[in-house]
Parts: sequence; C-alpha cells; structure tokens
Amino acid sequence: METDLYLPVKRFLESLGFEVKGEVGGCDVVGRMAGEAGEVVVVCELKMSFNLELVLQAVDRAQAADEVWIAARVSAKGRGREADRRFRDLCRRLGLGMIGVDDRGEAEVIVKSVSPMPRTNPKRRSRLMREFDRRRGDPIIGGSTRIPQMTAYRQQALAVAGLIGAGRTRPAELRPDCPDAAKILQNNVYGWFVRVERGVYALTPAGEEALLRWGADVSVA
Repeated sequence: METDLYLPVKRFLESLGFEVKGEVGGCDVVGRMAGEAGEVVVVCELKMSFNLELVLQAVDRAQAADEVWIAARVSAKGRGREADRRFRDLCRRLGLGMIGVDDRGEAEVIVKSVSPMPRTNPKRRSRLMREFDRRRGDPIIGGSTRIPQMTAYRQQALAVAGLIGAGRTRPAELRPDCPDAAKILQNNVYGWFVRVERGVYALTPAGEEALLRWGADVSVA
C-alpha cells in the first residue's frame, strides 16, 4: 500500500531537516524547513511503482513547492521504471527527485531534485502552507485514500466536540480553548452539534461517534 511508503519517506525528509506532515492540501507528503534564503517547501507524491501518472501529479504539485519528489517501491528484480534511464532522465529534465523504497523500508535517492523549482501559483502555495500551519501534529499517513481527511478544520470541530462532551456546553465556555467555537457550532458542517436551548449545545449521535472514531486526534488551539 502507498501508506507503507510514508514513514520511510518522512524519515528521509526529516533527516534533511524538514518538518513533515502527510495528506496536506491533497499532497501525499509535505515538508517545510527554514533556510538561509527563506522557507523551503517540499512535496512528495507516493505510488506503488514509478509511472507516468506519478510524474503528472508531481508536475502539478510543482506550482506550490520549491522541491518535488516522487517515491515508489523499487522492484526486487531491478526491472522497474527506476532502472529505465529514459524515465530517470525525464525526471531530471523536469527537476523532480526520485526516491526508491525497498522491501526493508529503506529510502534511497535515485535522482536528486532541483531546488528551487519554477513556482507559478503563489496562492496555491499559500493555501498549502496555511493548512500545514493549522494542522495539529501529523494525524494522516501520506498516501491515505477513500477515508475522511483529518483537516485542520475537522481537528478544530473535534476539539469543540470533545469540550462539549466534557461538559462545556456554551460558546463562551468553549472560546478560551477554541476561539472559533461559535462559528463551528453555527456552521455545523459535519452535523455533530445540536442546540438544545438558547446558547446551550449538545452532541448529536454523529458527534459522539466522531469522538469515538477520532478521539486520539482531539486537540485544542
């Protein structure tokens, strides 16, 4: 599974000095590091094997990052695309780095990335970094698909739900720990909250289920 590649890639990027989180803004892996010339943002996309779709994803991510890497499991028999000189040359020409992950879970650089890459969409980069900054910890394994994503907003809504479950039922009681509590309660995006009387809220069955499912990811601002 692609999620099996996440930790080896994360360890590799952390060894270079990046702070790393998974599934941020639609990117499998996002890393950030303060450098002498300013902040450096790296994105890595994961696939079980090197292919054209992986390259196309990486080219798209280049609009928001200074470095873009692609990572895949290397063929045990050495017959994968990582052994194809044409594929490696394509990555070099595009400025993409290649990381191979072996059966032992070790990550190895096949092609170095080019930094900085041309950046053509500053707004997209800003959105990516806003989500990165608001995300508490690293709750999603990069490469996860077909499951609800633990966005910063979902984490805030879970924090509100956790406080209501602990007995704080009024927005004024929630605000010290969750400044956006009133807005989250009013919007009720996930259907987790119900107003039982003026200024008093409780959890719906969906809210209680969410706490059971994601209780470990509850955090307050």
